[in-house]
Parts: sequence; C-alpha cells; structure tokens
Amino acid sequence: MLKSIDPILTAELLWLLASMGHGDDLVFVDANHPATRIAQSTSSQRLIQLPGMSMEVAIRAVMSVYPLDDFDPDPVRVMTPVDDPDRVPEVQHAVLAEIARAAGHPVTPGKLSRADFYRAAAAGFGVVQVGDSRAYGCFLLRKGVIS
Repeated sequence: MLKSIDPILTAELLWLLASMGHGDDLVFVDANHPATRIAQSTSSQRLIQLPGMSMEVAIRAVMSVYPLDDFDPDPVRVMTPVDDPDRVPEVQHAVLAEIARAAGHPVTPGKLSRADFYRAAAAGFGVVQVGDSRAYGCFLLRKGVIS
C-alpha cells in the first residue's frame, strides 16, 4: 500500500500511467470490448484488467494522478452508440462527471464511431479493461503535462 494513492491503482496500472508521455492515449474499455486483441497493437502492448470495477470508480482513481492534455481540443474521446450517435449512454454521463470533477471544469468529449474508436484504441499506449458491462463504456484519455 502507498500513502495517498487509491488502492485501485495497482503497481501495473501505475507503471502504465508513469510510462506514458504527453500526447499518449490511455484506452479505457468495458467488459464487452475485445481488449486483449486491441492491447496487442498498442505501444506498450499492455492490458490492465480491473474486474468487478465500475467504469466511473476506475476513472476516478486514475484521474487522481493523471493530467489531461490541455493542448488538445478533445483530450477525452468516446465511442458513440451505433444505433444513435447523438445518444449519450448513462456510463458516459457518469464518467464525464468524474472527469469534470477532477479537471475542475466540464469536458466535452470527442465522438468516434465504433470502427474509428477501435483504430484509435489500437494506436493508444495501453488498455485498461474494467469489469463494467454497460455498453459504450469506452474512452480515450490523452495524457497531458504537469506544469
């Protein structure tokens, strides 16, 4: 255990976060996502699994140590529902509330189709798969700098 570090942040997850550089994307996906296949294409080829965890709890823990990219107009991107790209699923509302709390202001996410999200995820740094089964719980978080 580490003092003042959320216990959800395992050694493997902290390694992944610390190894990322400015502009790298952290991929967060739900339990339904083909995370093992996608992770093999990422820069680190790492898959961190957080079974039994809700997406907003995992994001809250990561955002306690993770700076979002202030230089990117879309430091947060989400997968849009195939049947209704304008719909915002409940899991996205919950996660965006956690990101806004950590950032100190609302963050409007960029929206990617399913195919575009999969391509962007494969180009990311690493994948965190959460045990949350709610559909469209898929996010890209671009790492910023601490100034």
